[in-house]
Amino acid sequence: MNDTTAPLRIIVADDQASVREGLVLLLGGLPGIEVVAAAANGAQAIELVAAHRPDAILLDLHMPVLDGIEATRRLTAEHPRVAIVVLTTYLDDTSVLEALQAGARSYLTKDSDHTEIAAALHAAAGGLSVFDSRVQATLVNAVSRGSQPAPAEDPDPSGASSAEARSGPLPDGLTDREAEILGLIAQGLNNAEIAARLFVTAHTVKSHINRIFAKTGSRDRVAAIGYARRHGLA
Repeated sequence: MNDTTAPLRIIVADDQASVREGLVLLLGGLPGIEVVAAAANGAQAIELVAAHRPDAILLDLHMPVLDGIEATRRLTAEHPRVAIVVLTTYLDDTSVLEALQAGARSYLTKDSDHTEIAAALHAAAGGLSVFDSRVQATLVNAVSRGSQPAPAEDPDPSGASSAEARSGPLPDGLTDREAEILGLIAQGLNNAEIAARLFVTAHTVKSHINRIFAKTGSRDRVAAIGYARRHGLA
């Protein structure tokens, strides 16, 4: 979306007609959003994205013909400029991680209201990731279970976090501020929460995160959290 005054053009994909039609009605009635098409399955979603070239797509995970995970993979490969926001009832760590690894930029549950969904779509189209609080908890827990256990020797009696207790230069040229933000990402905070915690703007946080991703070779927050835990920054 090049013209900042133009509405955000989106596609809604959900196999349940009542949900799909409700989302089209609710989101289409909001200022700054134009629903250009609606899909009943993942294959149709891919066809409609190719035809309409939207800014973002709101995508359910479990759909017939082609599920949301595979649709996300194909959309990421074929239409990388289209931001993918998952909207689903599934909160298990497998669904969350597979969706994000496939290329989804944000992940919301279906109890999110239409203003939250609209905000996530706008953020995703602008390059930001948005997760609701329950998804953040699932993500952090999944990464924690997959990380290597901390060594038992030399415990820190002060109870400081590994990031606080770490000594020596930071890896890959990270600055102290970038390491701090990386640690907050690993705690499950979103950009707005990080900005409030550090008393900076959301734009500043976004700039830091872009540099963190570049320096650490992370393509998304999942990879960044894994990096933070491997390097003792979380």
